[in-house]
Amino acid sequence: MLKNGLFGSLLLAATALSGCAYAAAPVMGTIYTSVKHGDTATGVSNAGAKQGESCATSILGVVATGDASVASASQKGGISTVSNVDHRSMSILGIYAEYCTVVYGQ
Repeated sequence: MLKNGLFGSLLLAATALSGCAYAAAPVMGTIYTSVKHGDTATGVSNAGAKQGESCATSILGVVATGDASVASASQKGGISTVSNVDHRSMSILGIYAEYCTVVYGQ
């Protein structure tokens, strides 16, 4: 009886603590998502633009790390004047997800 109660408690805890890892995207796939989408554009010319990218990841919706900010992407690309911002989203079975900000500019 004690073993059944312990097993039931562990199963309940595992179910309650489990999560799903999904990244924000304009469309979602349950099994797999890989989407690029635009977000912001300014009046600044994009000719000869540099590119910077920064990403954040999530595992099971329980652990999430990273910096997907425009500031981080701009710094990585050596960009001081942003012309436009795009995003990439990817998730696999709710186990792993990645959200990236891609910045273009001078």
